[in-house]
Amino acid sequence: MANNGDGGGSTGVVAVLVIFIIVVVLAVLAWRGGLFGGRNTKINVNVAVPQASQPKPAAPQSSP
Repeated sequence: MANNGDGGGSTGVVAVLVIFIIVVVLAVLAWRGGLFGGRNTKINVNVAVPQASQPKPAAPQSSP
């Protein structure tokens, strides 16, 4: 036998809570995936001045 009228309100509350939880989980997954800009791509540009090295002797050029 089906309950007509008993627990109908709590069924609606449970349905709303389940939908809310699903929306929150999908939003977290989308944020982690970078859909909302949650992932910042930081490029570390480490520019160093080359150290002074000893100049190489000039290689002898072959004569034509």
